[in-house]
Amino acid sequence: MARVSERLETARRALASLKQVAFLKTFTDIERDAAIQRFEFTVEVVWKACQAYLEEHEGLEGRSPKSAVRAARDALLLGDEQSEQALRMIDDRNLTAHTYNETSANEILSRLPDYATLLDAWLSAMERGLKG
Repeated sequence: MARVSERLETARRALASLKQVAFLKTFTDIERDAAIQRFEFTVEVVWKACQAYLEEHEGLEGRSPKSAVRAARDALLLGDEQSEQALRMIDDRNLTAHTYNETSANEILSRLPDYATLLDAWLSAMERGLKG
């Protein structure tokens, strides 16, 4: 349980950092790049927290980001719509991590507020599950 709690705390801190930039209305190029980097990191730590949670509390495996999302849906941590949005978010995270395209970056940037809200709900569901 300590491992899950530690990962959830790390994910909360990452999400707080993302929220500092996710809801800005305008961005300089540097702010845009920083926001994308915070998004990438936050998605990474949230899915890994989910992976640990699923293993310890649900007896489920989530060996990849997308399998963790599907398992989170099965464990009722995410609803159907949320899981579809989370799968799109993983695709966006992969796109930003492996290629750089300014148009794509700007499109993903416009989705950051929704993604931050989703990540918050996902973390909250795991936190409630720990309290249980």
